[in-house]
Amino acid sequence: MSQGGRRHIAWGAVLLLLCAPPSYAANLETVVVSAAPPDPVGTAAFSSLTLNASDLRNDTRLDSALSQVPGLSLFRRNSSLSANPTTQGVSLRSIAPSGAGRALVTLDGVPQNDPFGGWVIWSALPPEDIASATIVRGAGAGPYGAGALTGTIALDEETDNALAASASWGTRGSGHASAAGGTTISDVNLFASAAIESSAGFIPIAPAQRGAADVPVTLNARSASFRAQTDIWGDTLLSARLGVYDEARRSGLGATASKASGLNTSLTLAHPARSTAPGWRLQAWLRSSDLQNSSASVSANRAIATPANNQYATPAIGWGVNAALRSSLDWLDWELGADARFTRGNSHEDFSYIAGKFTQGRISGGKTAVAGLYAEGASHLGATLFTLGLRADRWESSNGQLTQTVFATGATTTTHYSTRHGIVPTARTGIRTTLSENLYVRSAAYAGFRAPTLNELYRPFRLGNTTTAANPNLTPEKYYGAELGAGGAWENFAWDADIFLNQLHDAITNVTIAPNVFQRRNAGNINATGIEANASYRWDAHLTVRAALALTDAHTKSLRPAQAPRWTLTAGIDAKPTERLTLSASLRTESKRFADDQNTLVLAPATTLDATIAYRVQENISLFIAADNLFNAAVQTTASAGTPAPIISLDAPRMVRVGVNLSR
Repeated sequence: MSQGGRRHIAWGAVLLLLCAPPSYAANLETVVVSAAPPDPVGTAAFSSLTLNASDLRNDTRLDSALSQVPGLSLFRRNSSLSANPTTQGVSLRSIAPSGAGRALVTLDGVPQNDPFGGWVIWSALPPEDIASATIVRGAGAGPYGAGALTGTIALDEETDNALAASASWGTRGSGHASAAGGTTISDVNLFASAAIESSAGFIPIAPAQRGAADVPVTLNARSASFRAQTDIWGDTLLSARLGVYDEARRSGLGATASKASGLNTSLTLAHPARSTAPGWRLQAWLRSSDLQNSSASVSANRAIATPANNQYATPAIGWGVNAALRSSLDWLDWELGADARFTRGNSHEDFSYIAGKFTQGRISGGKTAVAGLYAEGASHLGATLFTLGLRADRWESSNGQLTQTVFATGATTTTHYSTRHGIVPTARTGIRTTLSENLYVRSAAYAGFRAPTLNELYRPFRLGNTTTAANPNLTPEKYYGAELGAGGAWENFAWDADIFLNQLHDAITNVTIAPNVFQRRNAGNINATGIEANASYRWDAHLTVRAALALTDAHTKSLRPAQAPRWTLTAGIDAKPTERLTLSASLRTESKRFADDQNTLVLAPATTLDATIAYRVQENISLFIAADNLFNAAVQTTASAGTPAPIISLDAPRMVRVGVNLSR
């Protein structure tokens, strides 16, 4: 483990001691409940779906498991198996993916987006740790707050004390092992998880274009978490959680590599609502992260990789608090709340590689803050649900600076950037009517926002042959939308569909300002109309079939945003032909994308099929064989200008693994 990882674990031990349940809890009655916040009062009026633990544990990586939701993707097509940490931001609805991500990811209410760049380190969230994932599409005003631009992915941590463990080995030097489980000692419920994964990797450049500088992308990742919770003061829950992670990757070009490490910790107090008094919830959290990331330029024949940038440290801290008061009247369910999030961080790096060494260094970074108040209510009048949420947030970016040093002379220049701030009002409202036992209709409208990250505001960088300039004058992105939906169920068949009209205002985008030179800008509006639909059929316990579609027409002026497919289709089948044998398969296919904002670099359509065969040899032991990308499709992830044709990068080829699952 890296020095940064050891430092994070040491801090985590201190924080865990500070957050430990008080000793007097041992005399109280045992009550095991989740620290996750309750569903917002009006969720049923919005486009949402929930994946349970069995949906998520068919894959070793959570982002891959979530990709069965069409329109949900990382910035590019590759998963966290091979994606650089800075491109692991997640977005919904395929409107305009970005490295920072345009969806908020929470675990039991705690934001999981990186404090410096907004991306998500998915190896820190093993599927065995997660009981369910609720995906809410559309801007998340109300309790979700800043960052929930195209939607929210709300993860709930497992609360079952049962042990779940898995180990697998596969092609390309891949290996994975994980375990999660809990126990109750006296009146304290304890839960822990750990995971380790490695891969010898693959060369991501198309075979016909590879050169001596192209090497495999690799992965070595570790994570662990621990949670303790108990009841105090009667039925008030006290929950303390600590998680740590550490991952290292080779980036596929020369000696370039990345390392990411960090910790997150939270302390939650929650009291249930009673008929005589409101319920309440209070949470404080802290995230610490560090990133090391190097890049290189490559010669025209891809024979030589020359160092271009060495980001040797990116220490960042994010912390926050949130509070909510909730109750129900005869005619109204309501919630009042507030939250605040703060970040600070700096990128330390060397650049300008000349005559075998870096000649300049820079430190860039600053602080951001977002704090808001909200109120949301939902009322049932007969078969109709009405909901309205209002919110106001104050955002600020401050202490921004860029310091550059010439190593040969020691000459240093520092640029300080002005503090910027503002207030953003947002809201969401919806109606859902049950027309019959088997049919409902709904409509919704919403507005949300995302403040720019420290990375977008202050850090210039070079990746390969491409340079990207920062922009300290960025303002928050805003998102407006409306949708109409319907759904229902007949016996074993269930379906849901909606049409939406959305606009991403002042979108933060890498804009081409010269060949191979970009700058982050608030680049006008991205307008999108689309259709989402999903259906499933379950025949007893023997067969489940599901399918989902996302069709999105997104454009800015006459161009499509980079990495935004027009349509995505997913399908899956889970079959149990005998009591011991289980077969499952997942299909994902999507239209072409563009790798750039000028729509000149085309990424071909892509289709992948994953399949698993599992056999239960004993009550608690199953053996399995799984294949990802079964038909070895060449999935294009990005492209860069080259001669005589663009240089195409690819996602992972077929990978087969065998393993064992244990449960108790």
